[in-house]
Amino acid sequence: MADIEIGTAKRGRRAYSFDDIAIVPSRRTRDPEEVSTAWQIDAYRFELPIIAAPMDSVMSPETAIALGKHGGLGVLDLEGLWTRYENPEKLLDEVASIDGPLATRRLQEIYAEPIKAELITARLQQVRQSGVTVAGALSPQRTKQFASAVVDAGVDLFVIRGTTVSAEHVSGQTEPLNLKEFIYELDVPVIVGGCATGQAALHLMRTGAAGVLVGFGGGAAHTTRSVLGVAVPMASAVADVAAARRDYLDESGGRYVHVLADGSIGRRGDIAKAIACGADAVMIGSPFARAVEAPGRGFHWGAEAWHPDLPRGERVDIGTVGDLESVLFGPSSVPDGTMNLIGALRRAMATTGYTDLKEFQRVEVVVG
Repeated sequence: MADIEIGTAKRGRRAYSFDDIAIVPSRRTRDPEEVSTAWQIDAYRFELPIIAAPMDSVMSPETAIALGKHGGLGVLDLEGLWTRYENPEKLLDEVASIDGPLATRRLQEIYAEPIKAELITARLQQVRQSGVTVAGALSPQRTKQFASAVVDAGVDLFVIRGTTVSAEHVSGQTEPLNLKEFIYELDVPVIVGGCATGQAALHLMRTGAAGVLVGFGGGAAHTTRSVLGVAVPMASAVADVAAARRDYLDESGGRYVHVLADGSIGRRGDIAKAIACGADAVMIGSPFARAVEAPGRGFHWGAEAWHPDLPRGERVDIGTVGDLESVLFGPSSVPDGTMNLIGALRRAMATTGYTDLKEFQRVEVVVG
């Protein structure tokens, strides 16, 4: 793709967000009931290509269990309130009641409580006892410190998630996490990200990751673009990383790494567009934060909102629309695309004539 001249000294590549593209119907259609939305990563199969983001407003042990029983995957934030406090319910009530301008300061105070390894173990074991797939997330900065507690608790999938995760972090103050060495020594599949380019994703794939997160996460609660000036148009980013996956498939002699879209996915159509661009599944936060069971009580925030030095997220009042089941499967009582996520994906696939997700990745898209 040709570069565009921004000014005499700077050129840039045009990139597209999900809002910029549309899926094109084909000559064939199908019944939505004949469509499969199942996917598999390593030994774990899921009926829904939906991963709940590791955010305290989205996932508690109870909601992770509920999503798992519906066929999705809930990822616990192992640096959140559930691993800092024995009973965080009162604090969640408080966060939902804080006056807007005071929210960031109070979040910083609440999250200053140290993480407790024994609570990591307890929360993950609670999910394991339910029989669903167990997944937990740590930031790269905390991975070395708590990885043994996570693995010993019996986690099935380990997520290393940050605003930007690279395979070549450089630090003159601390020893950085060696992703390749770390993943090699673990006995569980690792999902790692986010990344925004095919080259960065290729480096992460070479570390042995089972899946790569594309994007910066955060979505509706994220202010990284305005604070750091860093952003990624997701349609182009997912397509670039999907191309890197194809290159790595040839390079590695057939090892398939899953591409997971993580960010800017707030409506039903965004899920279909992410898969059309090459994603195997999506990681979402705000649609689940709108469920009545969500621990955020109608508010949504991520780890960036309580960063002690440079907050680049905020607590957002997004309200509630219905229970978790109706968010996933309907019926929908709102016209804004925040409910019946799976029903919409099935209909998009059926309208274009595809029966499974891998086929749907080949659907034609246009720039609007």
